Amino acid sequence: MKTINLASKLAQFSTHWDPHVVADYNDNDVMVVKFQGEFPFHLHEDTDDFFLVLEGEMVMDLEDAQHPVGAGELFIVPRGVTHRPRAAAECKVLLIEPKGVPNTGNPATAAPKPRI
Repeated sequence: MKTINLASKLAQFSTHWDPHVVADYNDNDVMVVKFQGEFPFHLHEDTDDFFLVLEGEMVMDLEDAQHPVGAGELFIVPRGVTHRPRAAAECKVLLIEPKGVPNTGNPATAAPKPRI
């Protein structure tokens, strides 16, 4: 057991759309990531998608709606819903996903999730 400083973890990388695992929670990966620009539309058939904005602002695009999400706010995309996060300026986000879930919903296009 130890304290994890999220700002320190986020300072260790500068890339966007590149989640890094910082902790384990039950059978989930707790990750930090930086968003800037648009991520492709995708969906997760078997799991919800959890986003907590730590700094900045993002927009969650759904097929029929757009939801701004600011610092200190979270957004959960239900399983099976097509979505795309985007951010005009860099946004720092905490993600929680079951271990092994590809961030694009497709293992062939998913980003690796290094542990820091």
